[in-house]
Amino acid sequence: MCKEKEEIAILQEENRLLKEELAVYKQMVQDISAPIIPSIIPETILVPITGKLSHDRFEAIISSLLNACYGNEVQTVIIDFTAISKKEIGETAVLGQSIDHLVNSLNLMGAETFLVGFTPDFTQELMRSGMRIRSDLNTFLTFRSALQYLMKKKGITFA
Repeated sequence: MCKEKEEIAILQEENRLLKEELAVYKQMVQDISAPIIPSIIPETILVPITGKLSHDRFEAIISSLLNACYGNEVQTVIIDFTAISKKEIGETAVLGQSIDHLVNSLNLMGAETFLVGFTPDFTQELMRSGMRIRSDLNTFLTFRSALQYLMKKKGITFA
């Protein structure tokens, strides 16, 4: 009986350690699935989005971006969806709402948001989700075109 208790205690400790390790890996995946990259343009960050999109994932991305904007005085956020294909779109019904919530949250923080890299499939899914097209929505086909627009707007030139 005593040996069984020892084995159970060992298994419980092993289980606890595995759960801690899993939490570390989950955080690591979350951190690299929406990295925040400083841009060559001051007060501007690039956020390439990769992986499966879901409501919970968008909430984590929003939280991360709001903290980055607040802590670094970010004025412009360029969110790149180039790596998102139809198979990465989880809940089509909330996709448009999630992107709208993302843009509105960043706007409340005073950050202008540029969305880039919508593929034809991704665009069709956005329209199916009921996303409303807003006149203040800044969308560009590529990250490069968004940077060129922003540089022109800010009067920045590179030789």
